[in-house]
Amino acid sequence: MTDALSRLLSTRDWLMADGATGTNLFNMGLASGEPPEMWNIQHPDRIRALYASAVEAGSDIFLTNSFGGNASRLKLHGAQGQVRELNRIAAAIGRDVADSAGRPVVVAGSVGPTGEIFEPMGTMTHATAVEIFHEQAEGLKEGGADVLWVETISAPEEFRAAAEAAQRANMPWCGTMSFDTAGRTMMGVTSARFADLVEKLPNPPIAFGANCGVGAADLLRTVLGFVAHGTERPIIAKGNAGIPKYHDGHIHYDGTPELMAEYAVLARDAGVRVIGGCCGTMPEHLKAMHEALVTRPKGPRPSLETIAAALGGFSSASDGTGDTSGEPRRERRGRRG
Repeated sequence: MTDALSRLLSTRDWLMADGATGTNLFNMGLASGEPPEMWNIQHPDRIRALYASAVEAGSDIFLTNSFGGNASRLKLHGAQGQVRELNRIAAAIGRDVADSAGRPVVVAGSVGPTGEIFEPMGTMTHATAVEIFHEQAEGLKEGGADVLWVETISAPEEFRAAAEAAQRANMPWCGTMSFDTAGRTMMGVTSARFADLVEKLPNPPIAFGANCGVGAADLLRTVLGFVAHGTERPIIAKGNAGIPKYHDGHIHYDGTPELMAEYAVLARDAGVRVIGGCCGTMPEHLKAMHEALVTRPKGPRPSLETIAAALGGFSSASDGTGDTSGEPRRERRGRRG
């Protein structure tokens, strides 16, 4: 229990993570198509403000501005030679913010997908993916990240490669997948299969869970899938602030701070240990989430009906836990809510 995240988890029933990186940076002036990671060099003051806003809202964990900071993604912008530097600076700015917080705050080095399809359907090999993730991990480690935070993964092959890279860098890590197609990841992984995958790794993550996806209701349904599978590992939930809507040339998320407060409490009551937001989640959402988590007493584990009534219906009939043919009535009731 030498890492900062494990120490915090040992003393607290729940921890609050941060909100969106992209949404907040777009509001600061990031242009569509512009790699956010370049702002670590070009606008460090804005990245510092992003991190600080999460801490001020009550977050115990914030993710670094390094989601697309791997060579595969940065190559699209001719910046593949700056992987180590961009990740080091992302983490170093975060280290300074966390050390100035006056309380324990975990700097989580964000590691997103490579954007490539793995063999045999694609060309990405396991060895190459490990090298790509390891290079990024070393940069984040140099900058002072407490843990690696592998997120928005859809393929089990990519998750395994990131796990091996974390081990190679001798870094503690967490990992989340994005469940966005009928309760499964884009590559067809169910919540049950993901829970099994995590436990079979040589170096399983400190915590695992789900991020992004469709909306908060669907994400919590996936969380209940983890719980039903019997995992004892801490679960992470980082749901989007509502559903994206296209308006006046921009994507807006319709989730209010009140809705995200409900989501946070339901996540906690479902057994989630690390609760945060993903796309569309702003500081005002985080403040409402933190207040609700602090002031509202813990309740019973929510049912699908309770989740749907509070957050809106589910986007699909399937909950991603496997064969649900034996329980269609439960699904239909949940969707009506």
